[in-house]
Amino acid sequence: MLTATHIIGILLTVGLLLAVSVLSGRKVKDARSFTTGGRAGSWMVCGAILGTLVGGQSTIGTAQLAFSFGLSAWWFTIGAALGALVLGLVYAAPLRRSGCSTLMEVVRQQYGRRAETVGSILFLVGIFISITSQLLSSSAMLSSLFGLPVGWALAIGALLIAAMVLGGGIRSAGAGGIVKLVLLYVSSLAAGIAVWHIGHGLGGIRDSITQIYASPQLAALNDITCAEDIHRRYGTFLARGPLKDLGGCLSLTLGVVCTQTYAQGIWSAATTRKAKLGAVYCAALIPLIGAACTLVGMYMRGHYVTADELSALQAAGCQLPEGIGVLENSLQAFPTFILAHLPAWLGGIALGAMLVNILGCGSGLVLGAATILTRDVYGNLLSLLRRSPRLGQLAQTRLSILLLLALAVVAAHFVQGSFINDLGFLSLGLRAAALLLPLSTALWMPARFSPRAVTASMVAGTVAMLAAGMLKLPADPMYYGLLASAAAMLTGTKSKDIHR
Repeated sequence: MLTATHIIGILLTVGLLLAVSVLSGRKVKDARSFTTGGRAGSWMVCGAILGTLVGGQSTIGTAQLAFSFGLSAWWFTIGAALGALVLGLVYAAPLRRSGCSTLMEVVRQQYGRRAETVGSILFLVGIFISITSQLLSSSAMLSSLFGLPVGWALAIGALLIAAMVLGGGIRSAGAGGIVKLVLLYVSSLAAGIAVWHIGHGLGGIRDSITQIYASPQLAALNDITCAEDIHRRYGTFLARGPLKDLGGCLSLTLGVVCTQTYAQGIWSAATTRKAKLGAVYCAALIPLIGAACTLVGMYMRGHYVTADELSALQAAGCQLPEGIGVLENSLQAFPTFILAHLPAWLGGIALGAMLVNILGCGSGLVLGAATILTRDVYGNLLSLLRRSPRLGQLAQTRLSILLLLALAVVAAHFVQGSFINDLGFLSLGLRAAALLLPLSTALWMPARFSPRAVTASMVAGTVAMLAAGMLKLPADPMYYGLLASAAAMLTGTKSKDIHR
């Protein structure tokens, strides 16, 4: 139950990060410092990446997925960590040498404005899905804590994200990310230790899951017919199938590389070495958060049912087993655990850190999307029309932020009930399907592919991935997207001799 101590802890924690954001925002002098920072150190780079990479999907979403699929929920944060590692060790140096401030500028240097504009539009689709999932996470938090209707919770979440990012751009995400890093680790590790203690280790957690599925009706609702089904679903890392789970990890890894927000953290560093170190620090820290959230989700499965499951049990004439609680939905697994099993003062800090975590991630994603919308879409459109912008670039970016958040609030109403992490896999996968090969060839194989083929590869990768998902083809849609993108690019291979 939410107490006054919880509320005080939440407000103090959120207020701390917002104060850091506002103070950092005072250092913003122009559009470039707003979007790419200045001379950040390694931990500031880590904070900028971590502050946007580890959001509601990595915490609330991971616990939600673990509630239904156990250990395999860890793949989301494992993929995110691998993505940060690849970004730092492989892509940081060539990105900084490019002299660009957006990933699409890198593409434009080699393949022209048409490829840049098409890629930007497709890329925005992927980022927009992530923004929507962060709003869903924030609404789940606000609804479960304060009993707000979903519509109000979404609107308030959007306003909080806007307040955070408009104050200082990447500087607020970086400085705030460092504060959030500390708070997030305190809360996540506290939750993980509490789960391990009260759940009697991983074995005890598995026993509780086995016990709750002793109810034939509850087992049938979750397609479980025997003890082996329980082990396969909750005790293995490939519960949803190797191609599904490993494909999701691949989507995260490649999608991180192809996301403007994380690249801005790399560009904000004072040196390439600090950019690499910041990304490596981030990669080392992320998996521990995922492990704690996975354990929380599994523990809650062994001790709670959802409202829909309760209704089905009652319709079958069955009573809820003694000592079993009820969640409105599986999204509430993590916040409910904190309310029920952590001391009120620590629970308040943890809940505030989770809310800050979601808002920080949302603010970074919105900033990255607004940067692309302003520079790569709107700017190119004005160039084609031969018109001059009426507003400065900083004002355009801030207006774009407000527009994106308003649209995300509307979209969130239509995808309620989805697994947040599945939205994350789709979002990151779409970014990689559209941009990975064009970006990589622009950095390491310049002038080897025609602009027309590169543009076609962006469209082919996106369409193939979406089609594979809609048709529910075998394996993860990410594989189909990458294959289609590669096939389209190979149609426009140029001879090396032409460019000698």
